Amino acid sequence: MGTAERYRTPGDDPGTRTAERRAPGARDRDLGSGGTGGAGAGHARDGGEGHARSGHRPLWVEEPARRRRMPDPVRTSAVRAVMIISVTIILAMVAFLCTMAETWFAFPMVLSSVASTVVATWAALDVWVTRQVWNQRNGVVSVPSSTARALRRERRRARRQARSAERAQERIRRRGGTGQLSHP
Repeated sequence: MGTAERYRTPGDDPGTRTAERRAPGARDRDLGSGGTGGAGAGHARDGGEGHARSGHRPLWVEEPARRRRMPDPVRTSAVRAVMIISVTIILAMVAFLCTMAETWFAFPMVLSSVASTVVATWAALDVWVTRQVWNQRNGVVSVPSSTARALRRERRRARRQARSAERAQERIRRRGGTGQLSHP
């Protein structure tokens, strides 16, 4: 994983291609031994091809996500909580520094940092509650007795009944109203 492949070593003739593995920190042999060659010297010697193959690696490699993306309401509350917690930490630091400097601003900052700590605790709990509510409503919990699964089953049953009633009404309309009561 940490090695780069090269298809041609400097001593080989251009017709043969051998694969050589090189350590991640090893110097490129295409560069001059005295350091006078520079990056352009190896590039000119290879005719433009060797430079692209010699050790070129992309800046990043796309990897599949290890975890699924958080649902929107949960992500929103998590962002809100992170922002509130960061402001709380800043307020606590300012309160500490004002207390050390013995300024008049220390007392209001301590009070505001205490209040902000309460709000930050609420924000962290809000993330947890929002996540639990989303899981409950959208059926992420895969337990057979899941409330969300039962709710989905009831909704499906109600939709089926509504569709069948609508089809029956449509049949009655197509027949020209025969068999229909005098009032709906």
